[in-house]
Parts: sequence; C-alpha cells; structure tokens
Amino acid sequence: MINKLRLVVVLPAYNAEKTLEKTVSQLDISAIDNVILVDDNSSDQTLVRSIELGVKSFRHSSNLGYGANQKTCYKAALNDEAEIIVLLHPDYQYSPKLVTPMAAMIASGEYDVILGSRILAQNAVKGGMPLYKYIANRSLTLIENIIVGAKLSEYHTGLRAYSAEALRSIPFDENSNDFVFDNQILIQLMTAGARIGEISCPTRYDDESSSINFFRSVKYGFGVLRTAMQFRLNKMGLRKYDYLKVTPMNRDTN
Repeated sequence: MINKLRLVVVLPAYNAEKTLEKTVSQLDISAIDNVILVDDNSSDQTLVRSIELGVKSFRHSSNLGYGANQKTCYKAALNDEAEIIVLLHPDYQYSPKLVTPMAAMIASGEYDVILGSRILAQNAVKGGMPLYKYIANRSLTLIENIIVGAKLSEYHTGLRAYSAEALRSIPFDENSNDFVFDNQILIQLMTAGARIGEISCPTRYDDESSSINFFRSVKYGFGVLRTAMQFRLNKMGLRKYDYLKVTPMNRDTN
C-alpha cells in the first residue's frame, strides 16, 4: 500500500515460465497489496508456476492477443478495488524494482500515468536493445510527438503505472487486442487530459525477453501512426472515434 492507496501489479503473461519467478521475487511485496497474472493461453507452464508463486492467476481459454491480455489485467485489478495499477511484463525486460517508486509518483497526486522509459537518460542500445528497434522507437516517438503535441521520450514501454481514475475515464475495452493497444491507451489518456510522467528504466534484452517479429513490428508502426492521426482528427473535430469517447479529467496534458 502506497500512501494508504491500494496498489495492484498486473502481469500480462505469455510463455513467461522461465522469467516469472525472477520478476516476482524482485517486487517489493511490503508495498504491494496484490499481484495478478493473466496467462494468454501459454504453451509452457506459466500458469502453474504463477500459482506456485502465490500469484492470483487467470488464464484465457485461447490466445487472444497482447491487448486483450491487458484488458483482462485492468478489469481484474479494478474489480480488486485497486487505486493504483502497475503493468509489468513478466519477461524481466523491465525492472520490478521500479514498481514502488512509480506507484509513489501516482500516489503523490502529481500524475495520473507514469511510463518506465527505456530511452530517458540512458543508452538503450548499450543495454541490449537491437539497433533497428531503437531507430524505429525513436522515429515513431518523434513523429507521434509532433502529431499529438506531446513530449514523451517513449510510447512503447511495457512498464506503466496508472491511477484507477485514469483507467476508468477511458473505454480501453474498445482498443485493439494486438500490440497497438499500448499506443491507443496513451492516446485515450491524452484525450482525457491525464497528466503523464516518465521515469528512466534500464534496458535489459536477453534470449528470454519477449519480442515481436519484424512483420508485426511494421504492422505496429503503421498502427501507431494511424492512432496519432486519429487523435489529431478527433481533436480538430473533423472525425470522431468510439475509442476516443473518454471522460475528461479536466487536467492539462503534459
């Protein structure tokens, strides 16, 4: 519990058996009220290992996709009466040690969303990020910042903290079930006026880190650009989109 606010960590998992214990072991359980894992029909023993570790676990009966996994994660956390929700990939690519400070930034009341950035104040390539992924990340982020009028260092991180209020303000269930969900939810939150902050997160790539192939990366990139343009068209009143019908938070967007 952070500042008397209920903190729930959610783990969207797919074939994370080998890294799950290492991820969970580095969480500061003294500050966390619950940990929830959603297994997107893995082919390994992710669910069994999660239960053995004492993590509250759910499993999709079929593989629904990364975005669908997050939808289940957030619904489960909100049903668990979470006031702060931290999304953490269980593949150990992102540091579990940052969960508590990120939650504290939400609890301070200064932010509604905190992103763990692999780009901010560090050399991601030296940390193991493939060069082509780094170039794509920086290029997409630059273009998207120009289109939406933001100044984020990264839109593509799998380490994020949200206030429950922020998640309730947006219809995240309308988003894609694929990887572009990550981008759509940020665009929704910007539309709602959420205050978004960032924290530097060390880059850690190894053979057990999850990654999408080149074809799906290209598909994701075009999805990112499409989402940014939809934000701009929606803001200008030229076209409306159902997933951008949000509840305004009456706050300035960073």
